[in-house]
Amino acid sequence: MINLGIIGTNWITDQFVQAAQETGKYQLTAVYSRKLETAQKFGEKYGDVEYATDLNTFFGMEHLNTVYIASPNSLHFEQAKQGILAGKNVIVEKPAFSTPKEMDEIIKLANQQRVFFFEAARNIHEKAFKTVTDFLPLKDQIIGADFSFMKYSSRYDQVLDGQEPNIFSPHFSGGALADLGVYPIYAALAWFGMPRESVYFGQKISTGVDGIGTGILRYENFDVTIRTGKIGDSFQQSEIYLMNGTLVLNAVNSISEVVFYDRDHHRREKLSVHQLENPMIEEAEEFARVILNPTDRNLGTDYEAWVELSRNVNQVIYDMRKSVGIIFDADEK
Repeated sequence: MINLGIIGTNWITDQFVQAAQETGKYQLTAVYSRKLETAQKFGEKYGDVEYATDLNTFFGMEHLNTVYIASPNSLHFEQAKQGILAGKNVIVEKPAFSTPKEMDEIIKLANQQRVFFFEAARNIHEKAFKTVTDFLPLKDQIIGADFSFMKYSSRYDQVLDGQEPNIFSPHFSGGALADLGVYPIYAALAWFGMPRESVYFGQKISTGVDGIGTGILRYENFDVTIRTGKIGDSFQQSEIYLMNGTLVLNAVNSISEVVFYDRDHHRREKLSVHQLENPMIEEAEEFARVILNPTDRNLGTDYEAWVELSRNVNQVIYDMRKSVGIIFDADEK
């Protein structure tokens, strides 16, 4: 059994804890919050849970072996580092870290301490995502792709009122690309590999981060267009263009419908995919298999591939926001 601790008491943490416990391989053991009342309110529905209001006490709990971190983006690095040094596995909500320097340090440190680091980019762990992976031909049969994920955030209303909520703040490594943009970039790199070049045309809002934008990932023989945003809504499907037809996905962040339009044979083929009610169950299951079987070579190979993918996604996001002049406080460290 994995004894799980959590940092961050928002809705996504609740969803992950529910998913983790549904696998039957995790037990919520501890909750950290700066306010005891907040921690207790979150944890009371999960039974016998310990609470901490300082991180030294939290990470000092010996029976706690894995920590899920869903605090504001800019806090991920220091909290993950402290957890790893305390001998804990860390599951860090996407985007895991603000810069390639932070990512590199955490990967090296986790290896040295013989613990695991996972970025909770759930879409690549879903069975539907893997169905698409298995369907795709060799890269020389791909001629392009167009991925979109854009959803209006109610916190943008605060920005319009002159405030600076964390998700739209450069001090907390916020913005559209660093949030929703992670999903289509993960999809592109998981399916097609590391691009030769990446650029981003982002529209900055008053806080200094991007509210909406379009990115282009350039590969050897094709381009992938990325559209993302948090100040508007998109109902556009995502598409992958093949030499013999087009693969249409209802989304790349959580796939529930995939159709291949076969041009050569003039037919429409619907791929068999299924979306779970809680989309975080599959990633929790995969993380658990690695944690509970640390000497399994096949799982070790999977883990190393996830880590390398996290590293590459982090680098691409960094390059893209730098191309449009989006600067985080973390860049100066």
